[in-house]
Amino acid sequence: MDERHEADGLADLFETHRGRLRAVAYRMLGSVTEADDAVQETWLRLARSDAGDIAHLPGWLTTVVSRICLDMLRTRSSRREEFPSDEGALDRVPSHATPAPEEEAVLVESVGRALLVVLDRLGPAERVAFVLHDSFAVPFDRIAPIVERSPAATKKLASRARQKVRGTPALPDAELARHRHVVEAFLRAARGGDLTALLAVLAPDVVRRAEAAALPAGAPTEIRGADAVARETVLLTRNARVAAPALVDGRPGLIVAPHGRLLLALTLTIDADRVTAYDVIAAPARLRALDLAVLA
Repeated sequence: MDERHEADGLADLFETHRGRLRAVAYRMLGSVTEADDAVQETWLRLARSDAGDIAHLPGWLTTVVSRICLDMLRTRSSRREEFPSDEGALDRVPSHATPAPEEEAVLVESVGRALLVVLDRLGPAERVAFVLHDSFAVPFDRIAPIVERSPAATKKLASRARQKVRGTPALPDAELARHRHVVEAFLRAARGGDLTALLAVLAPDVVRRAEAAALPAGAPTEIRGADAVARETVLLTRNARVAAPALVDGRPGLIVAPHGRLLLALTLTIDADRVTAYDVIAAPARLRALDLAVLA
């Protein structure tokens, strides 16, 4: 009976840490299902351990869930190398491309679609080091054993990841800020289906170019003129709802990322605070070649 009470007490104690462990795992894995699997495995390892020998339970749990996530990321990376994705449009769409459950949508927004996309481009050890240090303030001497590096090497790992996340803007600060304002105004109008606001941000002779895979069947790959571009954009509000500003090849642009998974990227040409052209990129090879970063 005492053992059962002890087990119940340990389970209750674990539940007080579940939320934080899930947050750690979600940032590392970018998947609610995988994050929950990692947290469950952490509980199983705790249940099999002698809890009395654990000096600092929060730190122990963070270490265990991080190691589990690192193993999952490494397995994921090796599978990508063994089974390269087909370039077809169907493989471009995530298998779970149905509307996100409310809980997952909240998680995506809390982390940020752009950050999730950029994190997915980091190496497994880089991602773990960056998430633990920059998101959860875990010191490098505690991260080092997890990623099997020295503290100094772990610090460099996180620094390299941070640079990738932030990117290198191709514009001076003032111009970058103006372009960001235009991109955000365009996205806001697209999300709201606001034709008037779209016309205000589009140049009269704006050109929209897109790969066929990014468009509904039969839609033209090129459209010219603010009225035509704005009307089409209003019809594609579903994409806008899962879009976010990002640094695309050093300039403010947009990514469309349902569930935090990159589906499309938009590069925008801006002149005199108006969008004069934008290109929609959908081909996996072209998406992989883009230099993506968080638009700070």
